[in-house]
Amino acid sequence: MAVELTMVNMKVAVLRHSMTGQRAGFVVMGALVGLVLAAGTIFTALSWPDLLPAVYAVWMLGWIFGPVFAGGGDETLRPEYFTLLGLRPRRLATGLLVAAFVGVAPVISLLALTGLTVFGVRQGVAAALVSIPALLLQLTVFVLLSRVAVALLGLALRSRVGAVGAGLTNGLILAFLGQIWVVFMALGQTAGIPPVVTTAARYLPSGWGTVAVEAAASADWSRALAALGGMALLVVLLLAAWAALLTRRAGASRAATRGRRPIRATTASGAVLAKELRTWSRDLVRTHQLTFALAYGVCFAAAPLLVGWTGMLPWAGPVFVVMAAAMSANLYGTDGTALWLALMTPGASDVRGRQHAWLLTVAPVALVVTVSLAAVTGGPWPMLLAVLLALLGGGAGLVPLVSVYGLIPGTDPHRRGGNPLRSTEEDGAVTGMVYAVLALTALTAAPAAIAAGFLGWAGVAVGILTGALCYWGFGLLAERRLLEKGPELLDTMRTGRRPAPKPGTVSRLPFESLPRHKQIIIGFCFTVGAIPLFPQGLLAGYLKASESPTRAWFLALYLPPWLQWPTIVFMVLLGVGLYTTGVVLSYRRKESPTVSGEPGGELGGEPGGELSSELSGER
Repeated sequence: MAVELTMVNMKVAVLRHSMTGQRAGFVVMGALVGLVLAAGTIFTALSWPDLLPAVYAVWMLGWIFGPVFAGGGDETLRPEYFTLLGLRPRRLATGLLVAAFVGVAPVISLLALTGLTVFGVRQGVAAALVSIPALLLQLTVFVLLSRVAVALLGLALRSRVGAVGAGLTNGLILAFLGQIWVVFMALGQTAGIPPVVTTAARYLPSGWGTVAVEAAASADWSRALAALGGMALLVVLLLAAWAALLTRRAGASRAATRGRRPIRATTASGAVLAKELRTWSRDLVRTHQLTFALAYGVCFAAAPLLVGWTGMLPWAGPVFVVMAAAMSANLYGTDGTALWLALMTPGASDVRGRQHAWLLTVAPVALVVTVSLAAVTGGPWPMLLAVLLALLGGGAGLVPLVSVYGLIPGTDPHRRGGNPLRSTEEDGAVTGMVYAVLALTALTAAPAAIAAGFLGWAGVAVGILTGALCYWGFGLLAERRLLEKGPELLDTMRTGRRPAPKPGTVSRLPFESLPRHKQIIIGFCFTVGAIPLFPQGLLAGYLKASESPTRAWFLALYLPPWLQWPTIVFMVLLGVGLYTTGVVLSYRRKESPTVSGEPGGELGGEPGGELSSELSGER
């Protein structure tokens, strides 16, 4: 146990010294959300115990797929740190597993799993006693499933076929989780969880703990021991699989680079375009992101087919564009310090080259998907084309703009560790950027959508004009920012430290320098803002305007007719207001540090006074 305890102490020490600034803000926000979900799980155990297996199935899915979308999971202690110690794979995996229980997520999950004990206490003393080992084994299964899933995806991202397969799988699962109401309606019950779901959930590993408690309550000890023994056996198998994957992680080879045609561009701008096109086709992380965006868009729009509604199917292309823009939001950050190549190449329009490459990568796929699916369903052509063209221009303009103004330092591609998903240490900031770009890209299509709704085909011209203006204007702003602040951005990517704003200017402050309460509010705004803006606002408005009979889970459509449009407008304004609040709180005017009449204020012309003020301002 010496190795395991040492790793636990290391994990505790790292967390104790890193719980500051941005990380602390997101941890606090995540802990609050987790506590609410855990309380809801315990309440379910008290009120609707039959739903408990399905609820724990959701927790299991969160452990499996949450780290995939959050940048590779908890990498506080990486296997690479212990390479030179000569530990056996099984010993290393055991130590990392023990250390994995140190953190907020395991504690929150343990609290949620106490619902088993609450359920057992209501069934009797024997069931309450069985619930203790059941919840501990259940938590161990969750953690190990998460580790094995991340390790498998990390290996998959080292081949093009694996990256595409992982993107398709993740996009499919996340899209159907976002459209879970469709699944419930397809199973025949729109209210609550269908019985077939709760029955199937008992056979998943997440339901074995509930089965063990129920069996103990009815004195069926063979079944209870079988459920507990099954979880224990699964823990052993997952631990062995993780140990084997850890050895593969260290020795996995990257994709071969032989036989690829060289760049033959004749101009500096052409070289940027050629380089970016090759990056989009060869960087396996970008391949995974693009495939994920396409799979998400198609599956999200196709999910309502389960209930016979084809109205959302043509919108797969626009959803793909929005998701592709969000996934590539930190475009410059993921390239690392390679920015020095652009800064040292006179006459090269790096921003325009990246915009062209993004459009050439995304636009053909989006057009084919949109036109083909719209041909099947019969439109609506003016609305679709207007929105799609506006989104393409908006995405091509916003991606470089957000990337240079809100750059998040990333790891150089050639220095990425055994987990390719870990491209930066600021996962919370990247998540916030993704949500912000989702909202901003969607908003660029608002004028075109309104024009198409009232003017028909004339809205397509508005979409072209809006997209062209966003492409040209946002690109121009990004290019000027890159030319003016290029060295500072390069230093930020190299050191991870952002320069302090000058006195008297209004600028975006580093997230970690904001007060703790502002960090929590900003995180809440960027996380929750999408709910009223998109599904409860824009999508509900589209269904209302098209007189669709589908109401699904859109609140406004269940209200009296005279309240529906005011509610839709309110939801849109609420979503925009939440995003605006998050952005505004990120900016503050940096005042000059002049405080007369106080110790340490104006120095009255004393030598070094000006320097002292500047240093004070920098701090």
